[in-house]
Amino acid sequence: MGKVLVLVGLGIAALGVIVMLGVPLGRLPGDIVVRRGSFSFYFPLATSIVLSILLTLLMSFLRR
Repeated sequence: MGKVLVLVGLGIAALGVIVMLGVPLGRLPGDIVVRRGSFSFYFPLATSIVLSILLTLLMSFLRR
């Protein structure tokens, strides 16, 4: 359990460093944005796909 918590913490720290460096996480091309008047809708499609791939690779790495 301790190793998992350390890995999760390191992952969150790495994500924070990536965001601080200016990588536009959450605003990737392929994300759907609809703005009409005072209404706006944002669906992070490309971001969800990238995160899914990264988490799948991470979980497969941790299983071994």
